[in-house]
Amino acid sequence: MLPNEILFFVAFTTFILTVLLLDLGVFSRKNHIVGFKEAAAWSAVWVMFALVFYVILNFYGEKIHGITKMEELAAVVNRYDPGEVDMSSENFDVAIQLYRNNLAIEFITGYLLEYSLSVDNIFVIILIFSSFGVREKYYKKVLFWGVLGAILMRFTFIFVGSALIYKFNWILYLFGAFLIFTGIKMFLNRDDEDEKIEVDKHPVVKIVSKYFPLYPRFVRERFFVRKNNQWFLTPLFLVVLIVEFTDLIFAVDSVPAVFAVTQDPYIVFFSNIFAIMGLRSMFFFLSNILHFFHYLKVGLSFLMVFIGFKMLAHKWLKSIGFETVYSLYIILFILSVSIIASLIFPPSKKEKSVLNGQDYSLAKKKAKESVTEKTP
Repeated sequence: MLPNEILFFVAFTTFILTVLLLDLGVFSRKNHIVGFKEAAAWSAVWVMFALVFYVILNFYGEKIHGITKMEELAAVVNRYDPGEVDMSSENFDVAIQLYRNNLAIEFITGYLLEYSLSVDNIFVIILIFSSFGVREKYYKKVLFWGVLGAILMRFTFIFVGSALIYKFNWILYLFGAFLIFTGIKMFLNRDDEDEKIEVDKHPVVKIVSKYFPLYPRFVRERFFVRKNNQWFLTPLFLVVLIVEFTDLIFAVDSVPAVFAVTQDPYIVFFSNIFAIMGLRSMFFFLSNILHFFHYLKVGLSFLMVFIGFKMLAHKWLKSIGFETVYSLYIILFILSVSIIASLIFPPSKKEKSVLNGQDYSLAKKKAKESVTEKTP
């Protein structure tokens, strides 16, 4: 990392962590059930932050890499965005504005893509909470620690991935083929009903229980409990680990997808972090209404196939003048069609039965029925 990159990265991370800690220490000092209005408000706040960052990139995007002259701009463009920015102009001011505009479009496209793919993650998180019988008032705490872990994992995944792509460009083709495979698989399995997770058989539970003693019951919001001079991990801590594990699995799909938009690891990281920060609020906002959008998984599957194709054919697309903003338009079109189709064509009885198995309200009911809390 260059000094400017380190400074920008530290400032960004400090801002994100500050907002998170304010949320935990000021706005959410007590565990409580997050209502629809609160979730909608926080979702709007994170979308606003992302849009503000988009505007900042439009005016000061070159500050990330500390670009001050044409030679530095050419070096950055050749490394991260070859062919994406017109470098024919000898006027630095014109060239740098083109770079800023392209950087901002890459960010907002990557953000929208990651945000969309995160929706599928919500279904799995609902299933985890339901299977473990987590009480609703503890959801926010679990997701808070899940987000912190996700930030660390995404940082590692993105910057290691960027280094590999820079050294072995053919990895992009592997990513593309994998995304097409994932998209086709998602489409074929779109009507499959999610079964309840068998807690004892989950790989995370098996590995953790092999090395650490587990307490058999929830102990309010605590992650650790001491009993008979021995420390135990509580089921709530296991849930955090499983949410982290789930995010890691989803990152295998979503991070390569954003690399199809830009190979600049900083833009990939920033767009990912804004999206997963919004995921925590979006969980409470969307989980109550997701069952209305039954064609969303179909849309996401087409989205994955499109991104995979873009990675496989990126050289040809550049040769015909395909710009980053076109990807943004296509993503918006696919999502809009899937949402509008869901509203125009309501789910059949069979689809309703599947969607009811994923319903957040059922997860809440199961949690209330199954949870047992105890104070040691």
